Amino acid sequence: MTTFDSIDHSRTACLLAVLSCAMLALPAAAQSTSRTAAKPTAEPASSWGLGIAASAARLPYKGYDSKNSALPLLFYENSWVRFNGASADFKVWRRDFSAGNSVELAARLKYDPNGYESGDSPFLVGMDERKGGFWGGGAVTWNNSLARVSGEWLADVSRSSKGQMLQLKVDRRFASGNLALTPRVQAQWLDAHYVDYYYGVRAGEARPARAQYTGQAAVTLEAGVRLDYQLRPRQTVFLDLSTTSLPKEIKNSPIVDRSSTSRMTIGYLYRF
Repeated sequence: MTTFDSIDHSRTACLLAVLSCAMLALPAAAQSTSRTAAKPTAEPASSWGLGIAASAARLPYKGYDSKNSALPLLFYENSWVRFNGASADFKVWRRDFSAGNSVELAARLKYDPNGYESGDSPFLVGMDERKGGFWGGGAVTWNNSLARVSGEWLADVSRSSKGQMLQLKVDRRFASGNLALTPRVQAQWLDAHYVDYYYGVRAGEARPARAQYTGQAAVTLEAGVRLDYQLRPRQTVFLDLSTTSLPKEIKNSPIVDRSSTSRMTIGYLYRF
């Protein structure tokens, strides 16, 4: 499988600085444009689509090289909701300040397949299963002429990890004919419950070669790019590549032996 460990993570840090500046600029920009705000534009008519996607993820656990999966894709959007793959947004509020400049608030529900079983690697034998689950919370998105800036807060509503996470992301779509390229950078804060659940080692799981480990809150950095190609007016294929740099709070775990993770996803979507 192709990996992306060769990506220079210092560039990710530079992009994170751009992200932070953009988030700090949000309140001022919204305030200045609201004085001359145009009337909100009409909500788009409902649309939906079906497709399929396959992904290969390189996980950080010892002896666990990759996790391959395939899943059907469902897309649906109207003036109240948006379903896109494994996430659902319930639109709460939207304000259009000017053409191409808007802010949207949404309640968000997302499924995270993260986790492992003890049989996934010889180094995980004796570990209890770590389950994925549903995460719920809120999200804010600022669309402007330069980029899309978004943030979200989610909590584990499945109560597997009892964790929480915060995420800030900046992306920008560049289109030319039937081809579109969307680079992105994001930072994600994971609380101590999350890190301890997925990367910690409990007292009953400790072995001579696997010391007990209690996870602490951590921040990960991700850089990625999505490539879309429109085969026909209603048919699109896409490729998504990403790499995530892991902090010491995760790398120091005795069940982890990598400083980064990577993911590749390819898919097809038909819009009706």
